[in-house]
Amino acid sequence: MIDIHTHILPGLDDGPETLEESLEMAEACVSAGFTAVVATPHVIPGVFENSSQEILESVRALRKALEAEKIPLEVYPGAEYHITPDLPQDLAAGKLVTLGNTGKYLLVELPVQELPPYTEQVLFQILLNGVTPVLAHPERNEYLATHPQALAELVRKGVLVQVTAGCLTGLFGSLPKKAAQRYLKEGMVHFVATDAHGPGRRLEAAARAAALLGRIADDLLHTAPSAVIKGQKLTIATTGSECEERPAPKIWDRFLRRILPSR
Repeated sequence: MIDIHTHILPGLDDGPETLEESLEMAEACVSAGFTAVVATPHVIPGVFENSSQEILESVRALRKALEAEKIPLEVYPGAEYHITPDLPQDLAAGKLVTLGNTGKYLLVELPVQELPPYTEQVLFQILLNGVTPVLAHPERNEYLATHPQALAELVRKGVLVQVTAGCLTGLFGSLPKKAAQRYLKEGMVHFVATDAHGPGRRLEAAARAAALLGRIADDLLHTAPSAVIKGQKLTIATTGSECEERPAPKIWDRFLRRILPSR
């Protein structure tokens, strides 16, 4: 599996504080079944002011440490940008780190509750710059969770959608779970990612989500993410799919509880 949304870089946001914690998280990613992750630290004006240079340097340092520790995890650069009216201008000026640093996909986060009035315009301007916006966990935005037609309109215009594995399993509560399931059913999901901030329940949810997704798990957890880090167009079909309500195999439960402490 490939995870396009992780907070694995040390000291940049609310993820790991030290390199040692990042390495611990990397080992947990491997144990959870991931071969590659995109490091997507928060970029929020006034909160986490992470420049592209800081992010790229941190990725290089983590790669070096992973190689030294012989941890078989590929780490690609990226960022999770809180939506602001200035995003398109910053993108055009080369100030933003796209997913995989390929210049093709940009991870964008919305506020928790409302949908800012400039959302559609900002996303459209990003598209006009030749970059495809990937909306991070819209099922956790209260407005889009209760107004799926608004998300459908964004998808129709070219925006891609990443849902959180933990939302599919109920880790974030009933509303995000119901919204994520509806998005799947209506063919509006292009990626499933963990949004992990450390070793623990969000990574554990990946295996559970894959079991729930069944036949489409590979598309959402490998094929589409692989295209992103290569800067390629998506080739997966996004027809609606049910999310089966069945637990992950018990062997996975025992294994994951043993290696992944709760967080």
